Amino acid sequence: MKRFVFTLTTLCVAIAVTAQEPVVIPVWPDGPPVENGLSGPEPPDSNGYITNSHVATMWVYPAEASKNTGTALVICPGGGYSVLAIGHEGHDIARWLASNGVTGVVLKYRMPNGNQDIPIADAREALRIVRRRAAEWGVDPVEVGISGSSAGGHLAAITSTLFEDEAGHPDYAVLFYPVVQWGGRRAAGNPEAAARYSADRQVNEHTPPMIFFHSDDDGGVPPTHSMALYSALKEMKIPAALHVFPTGGHGWGFRPSFRYHEEWKGLLLKWLEDMKFTKE
Repeated sequence: MKRFVFTLTTLCVAIAVTAQEPVVIPVWPDGPPVENGLSGPEPPDSNGYITNSHVATMWVYPAEASKNTGTALVICPGGGYSVLAIGHEGHDIARWLASNGVTGVVLKYRMPNGNQDIPIADAREALRIVRRRAAEWGVDPVEVGISGSSAGGHLAAITSTLFEDEAGHPDYAVLFYPVVQWGGRRAAGNPEAAARYSADRQVNEHTPPMIFFHSDDDGGVPPTHSMALYSALKEMKIPAALHVFPTGGHGWGFRPSFRYHEEWKGLLLKWLEDMKFTKE
C-alpha cells in the first residue's frame, strides 16, 4: 500500500489527546450513499446488543498520550448481521486498546438487510475518516487496521480483501472467531455472492497482514474458517498469525471469563509491535 507521511505535527497533537471519553462521530453526516431500508429506534436487547442499526456511528477512544504508538484499530462487533454486540466485542476492547497506546474505534455499522455492500461501505468510510483525522488523534495514517468478531470478523475480513481504494483499505486486520466462508441461506442459489463474500477466495496483492484468534471447540463458527483464510494468505506470502485455543467456544470477546483472556491480549500487542517493526 502507498505510504503516507507521518509528521511531527501528528506526534505533537498525540501528546494533547487522552483516552478518557470517546469522540462520537457520524460516519455519514450528510446521509449514506445507499440506505439499508431500516428506520426507527435502535434499542438494545436484553443482552445489551444493539438492534435495528441503520445509522452508522463511530466511537473513537484516542490512545493514552504517554503510551501512544500511532496505531489505530477500527472495531466491528459481531452479532450475525442482525444485532451488534457493542459492549464486550466493541467498547470494552477499544478502552483496553487505548490504555495500551492503540486508538480504538468502535464502529456501529448498519445491518445489511439484504445488501452486504452496506456494512462494507460503512467500514471503508470509517477507515477513511480515521486517516483524514489522523493528526488530530495522534494516529499514523499507515497504521490503521480493522478488527471484528464473528460476523464483524467477516466484515473486517472482506473489507480487507475486497480492495476499492487505499484510504478505505486497512493496513492490517485482527480477527476474532471470524466468519470467512460465505454460505447458508445468504448464498443459497447464488454462487457469485458465495465467491465474492468468502474472504479466503478474495485474497490478493492488496490484502494486509492478519492475526486470528479462535477456539478449537467453537460450535458457532468452526476454526476451519480462520484456517482457510490463513492458508490463502500464506499462498500469497502475506504475513499472518493463527492462534487456536483449546477451549472457549464462541463469542467470548473481551470477557475475562474466557480462559485465555490474558494470553490473547499479550499476543495481540506483541504482534502489533512486530508488524510495526517489519514495516519500518
